[in-house]
Amino acid sequence: MHRKLYQAIIMAENTFNYRKRIADILLEEKLEAMGAVLIEGPKACGKTTTAEQQAKSILYMDDPANIQQNLQLAETNIKRLLQGDTPRLIDEWQIAPQIWDAVRFEADHRRGDGLFMLTGSAVPADKSKIRHTGAGRFAWLTMRPMTLWESGESSGDVSIRALFAESEKVDGESVLKMEDIAYVICRGGWPKSLTKKSQKAARAQRGLEPLRPK
Repeated sequence: MHRKLYQAIIMAENTFNYRKRIADILLEEKLEAMGAVLIEGPKACGKTTTAEQQAKSILYMDDPANIQQNLQLAETNIKRLLQGDTPRLIDEWQIAPQIWDAVRFEADHRRGDGLFMLTGSAVPADKSKIRHTGAGRFAWLTMRPMTLWESGESSGDVSIRALFAESEKVDGESVLKMEDIAYVICRGGWPKSLTKKSQKAARAQRGLEPLRPK
C-alpha cells in the first residue's frame, strides 16, 4: 500500500470517535506561537492521538515496517524525514535524538510557526546527541490522563477555577453513585481504558486486574 494512503487511513481511524481534550486548545495556541511543539506526558495518556488531530502529515519513527530505514535516514539524510505537510507530527522521535536539532534548525530557517510536533515515550532521549536547548524555537505541552469532564463522566459545572474565583456561586450535581466514583478513581483517565466494554477489561488495561483464562 502506498505510504501516503496508509498514513491517510491511520489518521482517519485515529480521528474517528476522538474525545475532545483540554489539550486540543492548548496545542493549537502553541502551534500558532512557535515553530515546534514538544508534547510530554506519561505513556498512554493520549499524546500521539491528540497530536494526530492537528497533524497534516505524520512520521511514525518506530513503525516496524520502516524503523530501520528511518534510523538510517536520521544518520544520512535527516531532512528527508522532515518533509511533509505541516504541522508534521514525528512520533517516537527520541529513538533518533538528532531529530531535535534538525527540527530546531528547520524551525529557525523556515521562519514559520506550527511546523512540527514531537511526541514520544516518557523515557528521555539520549541528550548526548542534542546540542541546542530549543529555547525560542520549541513550546512545551505537558499532557496527563483525562479529567472526568473529558471522559464524559462530569458535567463540568464545578471547576477548580470557579471554586477560587466565585466559591459562593459554585453549584453542581453528580450523577455518579459512590461505587462509580470509586471505580473511575481506580480506573484513571487513560484513554484506552474508556473504550473497554466492561469494568474488568478497563481494569486490566491499566494492569489492575490481569485477565486470566477460566
